[in-house]
Amino acid sequence: MPAPVQDYASRSFAFACEIVRLYRAIEHHVPGSIARQVLRAGTSIGANLEEAKSAHSRKDLAAKFTIALREARETAYWLRLLAATSLTPEHEVAAPLTEPNELVAILTSSVKRLRTG
Repeated sequence: MPAPVQDYASRSFAFACEIVRLYRAIEHHVPGSIARQVLRAGTSIGANLEEAKSAHSRKDLAAKFTIALREARETAYWLRLLAATSLTPEHEVAAPLTEPNELVAILTSSVKRLRTG
């Protein structure tokens, strides 16, 4: 069985706070659509894990974890894009870039276990 949803939720909430701080730092020098995508995807991970706390079945829990997994992958993509295109200094995205990759690994494992168990 995956770790308690609360563990994921608190970790993703801390990450969402980091994403909000990053957004505030980049919103004036990064194209608005990209900055908003980073904000939307990065904060959506935790929102979906919050919803998972009220899942009414294992299948529903797996579905919510899957959405959070997709959002983590998308967040990693946008952060890599920021770094690769020099839209923002690399030091601004270095720390935030590691967390969505770790969340992807954790959530991938959890989704697999939820679907097979």
